Amino acid sequence: MILKAEVLLLVLLLSGCSAATKDTGDDLSTTTQVKIALLADAARGPQRLEVKTFQGGVTLSGTVRSEADAQHAVAIAGKVQGVRRVTSELKIQPQ
Repeated sequence: MILKAEVLLLVLLLSGCSAATKDTGDDLSTTTQVKIALLADAARGPQRLEVKTFQGGVTLSGTVRSEADAQHAVAIAGKVQGVRRVTSELKIQPQ
């Protein structure tokens, strides 16, 4: 009986690890897709932003030229499949 309980516990622990790994992989894919979308946007120009994703929540950081640029970047990120929410930590620095 104890062996069955140990096996059941092991199976539960391993399935939890699988779920955590799956979320991490999805976050990596989402980060990549957001970066691609931002780089492909002609209106953004050569500005590069940092993109971090955790459980579908994307955080953008870096420097943009205006509030409109910040809002545009947030809108682009929000359209990417898998993004649940977007947090902006963008700083505005006019050139």
